[in-house]
Amino acid sequence: MAKRSLTYAQSGVDIDAGDEVVDRIKGHLRRTYGPRVVGKYGGFAGCFRLDFNEKLFKRNYRDPVLVSCTDGVGSKVKIASTLKIYDTVGQDLVAMSVNDLIVQGAEPLIFLDYVAVNKVVPADLEQMVKGVADGCQIADCSLIGGETAEMPDVYAPGDFDMAGFAVGVCELNKIIEGDRAEVDDVIIGLASSGVHSNGYSLVRAVVREAGLDYEKVYPELDPQRPLGQVLLTPTRIYARPILSVLHHYRVKQPIVSMSHITGSGLPGNVSRTLGTHLDAKLDRKSWPMLPVFPFLQEHGGIADDEMYKVFNMGIGYVVVVRPWFAESVLEQLRKHGEQAQVIGKLVRGTGQVTIA
Repeated sequence: MAKRSLTYAQSGVDIDAGDEVVDRIKGHLRRTYGPRVVGKYGGFAGCFRLDFNEKLFKRNYRDPVLVSCTDGVGSKVKIASTLKIYDTVGQDLVAMSVNDLIVQGAEPLIFLDYVAVNKVVPADLEQMVKGVADGCQIADCSLIGGETAEMPDVYAPGDFDMAGFAVGVCELNKIIEGDRAEVDDVIIGLASSGVHSNGYSLVRAVVREAGLDYEKVYPELDPQRPLGQVLLTPTRIYARPILSVLHHYRVKQPIVSMSHITGSGLPGNVSRTLGTHLDAKLDRKSWPMLPVFPFLQEHGGIADDEMYKVFNMGIGYVVVVRPWFAESVLEQLRKHGEQAQVIGKLVRGTGQVTIA
């Protein structure tokens, strides 16, 4: 008996659909391009000029250091999949890497994405990449390439995952690592837009155990948007305001440390740049609490310590500055639309973060 002739499509992978995605996302990539992107669209790799031409670079780098990082969106994609809202998690993807990048004082240059799905649905993939392009425009970096993987044997129908990769550049003598932090330095907190992209396994457990409905409006949380849309609020991208402040000071370096508040919350992330001789003392009453956090805490019966350990609790990014520069930095951040306030200071200690 002759064997049946198999095709790639019969095994679950549709090459034609993949080619359609490449064509549909072309415009989204191109709107992130600046004059430093070279080469034609659809090549095997993206190309980006790294030179000292003043017309191409915003400023010259005497000793340029490339800074890179990678991250994902975590199980927040499960909510996006459930609600079939795909564009917001693309901005999350950019934010998670770019916000880490600027902690070192780096200017974001390029971004790459990887999306894995059970089945390629061109319209859905286009929305995902649209969100990535939106994030890249906010972060002033170029989306120069990516990859879509169709893996029906790995992902269940409707499931998908995302990963992002960012590269930036920083002047060697202006890399920020926290080693200049001193007693009495002031801690400034920048407001988050919501839960951002960490803690969603706990978020989804709360929704499940409390019998909440993603498509229901809870007035105490938001009088207009349903729960699912609130939880899919994109992660705030802090690149423009932070880089603006850094570039404002040509000689002096008033910012001595920064932290992107992701998994492990304020205690776990602020402590990463403290050193072993300092503590960060935070005043929990110094910033407004977004409604989503008491909502989750009440419905999940979550202890205070656990909330601060898992979630950003309303502060998405932290800047540590010299005391005499605090008002100047605050003014600049607020001019860029950031809700920024002093939330604490550094004291002698052993590398701990206390919130009281």
